[in-house]
Amino acid sequence: MQMRCPVALDPTGSNIHGEAATLREQGPATQVELPGGVIAWSLNRHDVIKSVLTDPRVTKSARNHWPAFINGQIPPDWQMISWVAMDNMVTAYGKDHVRLRRLVGKAFTPRRTEAIRPRVEELTGQLLDALAAVPAGEVVDLRERFAYPLPARLVADLIGMTEEARAETAKVIDMMVDTTVTPEQAQAVLAGWRGAMAELIATKRRQPGEDITSDLIASRDEDGSRLSEQELTDTIFAILGAGSETTINFFDNAITALLTHPDQLELVVSGKVSWDDVIDETLRVESPLAHLPLRYAVTDIELDGVTIPQGDPILVNYAAVGRDPALHGADADRFDITRADKAHLSFGHGPHYCLGAGIARLVATIGLSSLFERFPDLQLAAPAADLLPLPTFIMNGHRTLPVRLTPAA
Repeated sequence: MQMRCPVALDPTGSNIHGEAATLREQGPATQVELPGGVIAWSLNRHDVIKSVLTDPRVTKSARNHWPAFINGQIPPDWQMISWVAMDNMVTAYGKDHVRLRRLVGKAFTPRRTEAIRPRVEELTGQLLDALAAVPAGEVVDLRERFAYPLPARLVADLIGMTEEARAETAKVIDMMVDTTVTPEQAQAVLAGWRGAMAELIATKRRQPGEDITSDLIASRDEDGSRLSEQELTDTIFAILGAGSETTINFFDNAITALLTHPDQLELVVSGKVSWDDVIDETLRVESPLAHLPLRYAVTDIELDGVTIPQGDPILVNYAAVGRDPALHGADADRFDITRADKAHLSFGHGPHYCLGAGIARLVATIGLSSLFERFPDLQLAAPAADLLPLPTFIMNGHRTLPVRLTPAA
C-alpha cells in the first residue's frame, strides 16, 4: 500500500462532506491529524464503518486500549480530552459496557417515551407562540428560537435539571463540540461539565424526583452493582449532550432541506409522504453527528488491505455513511424524501445503538409537523449556501438559521 502523510482535518468544519469524499477515495481507512497533532484513522465508507461498529476488536475505552492516553502522552488539556476522559457506557468495553447499558436502558423504556409526548407538545406550543408574536416579515434565527430550545429543554426535564442550570451547562456543551478551542478552554470544559453534573446528582440525592437522574441513582444491576460516582456523573452528561446537540442539528438540517426543496415540503404537508420519510432522509444526507471521537483497535485490524495497528485511535464519520455512492448511487448527496432506500447509521449501529432514538423521533415528528402547520409561509432569509457551518468536525449544522416566518408586510 502506498503510504500518505496524514490529512489534517479542518477544525472549522467548513466542508465536512467534501472532506469525507476526498478521504473515501483514498481507501477504506486513511490517517488524519486531529487537533494537537494526534493521529487517527478516518473511516468514510459505509461497508467499512458498519463492519467496524460491530467488531469486537474495536473498543471505545481509551483508559484500557489507547496506549498514548494510558501512558500520559495525551495531555489533560488536549483539545478533545472531554470525549476520551469520560467513564460511562459510551466509552465502556466488554462486560462493563453490557452492565452500564443495562442499567441506563432501564431509564429509556417505551412507556417513558410515550409519557413525555404531552411535554413535547407543550414545549413546542410555547416556542411557536413566542415566534407568532414576531412582526410580519422580520428575520429570526430559528436555530436559536426553536431548533435549540426544544430538545435542550426537554432533555433537561428528563434528567431533572433546572432551566437556569441547563442554560449554564449549554455553554460548556457548545465549547465541547467546538474543535477550534484552545487547550486552556478544553481543560475548563472538562472541569465545568463534571462540576455541573455533580451538583445535579447531589440535589437529586436530597430530593429525588420522576427523572432519569433519580432513576440512575437508584438503579441496580442484576448482581446488585450500581453506577460508580464517575460513571453516574459522566452518563448523565452524555444523555444531556447527546439528547440535545444531535436533535438541535437535526432540526436545523431538516428545516433547511425542506425550505430549499419546496416541492418535497409540499409532499409531506399534503400527507403524500410521511414525516418519518423526512426524518430518515435528513439523517441520511445530513447526519447531525459527523465524527464521534474515538474508537481504538484492540488488536491489529485489517480493512480491505489496510492494517490499523493495535492501540491506534479510529474516527468514524457518520456523515459520510449516507452519502457513500457505493450505498446510494451517484445521487447519494441529493436530498429526496421519496427515495426508497434511506439507509443511514445516524443512530449508530450494534452495541452502541442510541438508546434515545425513540424519543428523538417523537420530538422530531411533533416539532417539524407543528412548525410547518403553524407557519406555512416559512422561508429562508438567506441563501442556503451562505449559511455558516458550526466551527467543528464533530457536529454537522449551522451557526444560525435566519428565516422569515411570514411574508413581509
